[in-house]
Amino acid sequence: MLLVSENLPPEEWYWEAVTAHVDLQPRMASIHDEGCWMLSGEEQWGAVGASAAIAWRPGATSTWELIAWRNHELIGQPRQITSEAVRMMEEEHPLTFVNRDPTAGRGLIAPRTPCPVLYGIRGATSECVVEAHHWMQTRSDVEQSVRWGVHRTNQLTDDHLGVVTFGTVISCPEEVKGAHSNISVLSGGDRVDLVAFSEGGPVNRLLRTLQIGDRVAWLGLTAQDDAIHLERLTLVDQVPRVTGRPTCCNKSMRSGGAGQQLRCRKCGSTSQREWNSEEANLSGIELVENWSQPSPSNRRHLAMPLELGIPGA
Repeated sequence: MLLVSENLPPEEWYWEAVTAHVDLQPRMASIHDEGCWMLSGEEQWGAVGASAAIAWRPGATSTWELIAWRNHELIGQPRQITSEAVRMMEEEHPLTFVNRDPTAGRGLIAPRTPCPVLYGIRGATSECVVEAHHWMQTRSDVEQSVRWGVHRTNQLTDDHLGVVTFGTVISCPEEVKGAHSNISVLSGGDRVDLVAFSEGGPVNRLLRTLQIGDRVAWLGLTAQDDAIHLERLTLVDQVPRVTGRPTCCNKSMRSGGAGQQLRCRKCGSTSQREWNSEEANLSGIELVENWSQPSPSNRRHLAMPLELGIPGA
């Protein structure tokens, strides 16, 4: 797919593509109306993405990626890029980011397909990715590239997401096929379904701890069935988690009858009619300032890591 425009296309082409579903035929009509020139196959695969790309306007949140290409003779063979090299690269060049997944202990810069690209290094500035590339090329455990180029990108911008939304949980978490989970919340007077896929990791685990009455906030994409596919989730305020009645003599106290205090059947001690409770146990969930997010390996390329910015902050 090759799309050429002599003029700057409408910016809404980009925003429609990253925030919603775009049908091909209406977009093709817009491309024709703008006088663009296109070279493609019969099915015009890539027209929506190509039109969005040329309509994108770089902004304050845009990032940079250096693409390094392989020697033609090595294409199709395994790439030589050790995970240790990627780990040390991020340590030596702190303005680079999301180039490895620390939870999996592996790098994210090399493609998984037998394409001509050796690796792509992401960072906050064009200078930092160039410096990181030159540093990588000095190492014996990194394959040599034959050429490279630096591109400004929309990666890590959160352009696909709206604003933080709040709601109150009105249903218990439900697990469906594939270990995906969902709950319903009341937000702005409307019932909203929140879905956390198993690949969401910490987001999925946090959703499963929620109880009716909890107050939550989230970021996510609206699916065609109007459910929200969560990308980030936080527990804002929680209801007490009831653990049982008070104990005495190592046993739960029992009711003395209607309107009566609780009583220990062994020693006869009494207590007010109340329940023991505790806070939600979130100790096994990876959080950044109380927010959850998928691991780097399972994030969209547009998703901004919580380490680079807390939603709504």
